[in-house]
Amino acid sequence: MGEISLVTLIIIAVNVVISFKGFSDQSFFNKYKFNVADIQRGRKFQVFSSGFLHVDTAHLFVNMLTLYFFANVVIYSLGSVAFIIIYLGSLLLGNLVSYFFHKEDYNYTAVGASGAVMGILYSAILLQPDMTLGLFFVIPVPAYVFGIGYLLYTIYGMKRRTDNIGHDAHFGGATGGYLLTMVFAPWVFESHLLMVILLAVPIVILFFLQRTGYI
Repeated sequence: MGEISLVTLIIIAVNVVISFKGFSDQSFFNKYKFNVADIQRGRKFQVFSSGFLHVDTAHLFVNMLTLYFFANVVIYSLGSVAFIIIYLGSLLLGNLVSYFFHKEDYNYTAVGASGAVMGILYSAILLQPDMTLGLFFVIPVPAYVFGIGYLLYTIYGMKRRTDNIGHDAHFGGATGGYLLTMVFAPWVFESHLLMVILLAVPIVILFFLQRTGYI
């Protein structure tokens, strides 16, 4: 964890400023949130802008706290430029996956940096799979076990669609972090090959379920 880096601080600040603007200005919030109908009418910028809005302070706090916990692993391993690319790439892929699964639901809306943050989290897991995460801040869990388990839970959530959690964006963001990390750090194939394979399993499962019509 350590000291917060400048690039992480900037990303958190941007999220805070834009989110608080959305809290106090409903028209601003509605203009920049992810909305399938708006995107199909031409507001494609929402695929990007919605990643900096949040529903409330709790939503914002959880995302930024998670980012803070794992940002340094990526920055110290790959550098600030790669970190930014992974963050933004995961944000975009997360929302594109959401759009793919909800493009027929014109009332579907979403906001939050969860996709981007999940990308950073999964990048950190791939770079340091031997680290331990605190489930509910108490129960120690190996990072790779958490990663695989969470993606499988996300597929379950995508199938059920009974809550207000953006499972699609989480899955897309995690996949973005996974793929981009392998681009920036091809050495993981040699150092953590088993983890590369294991973390790919949920991605293959989702692809199979989507192709066979189960999701």
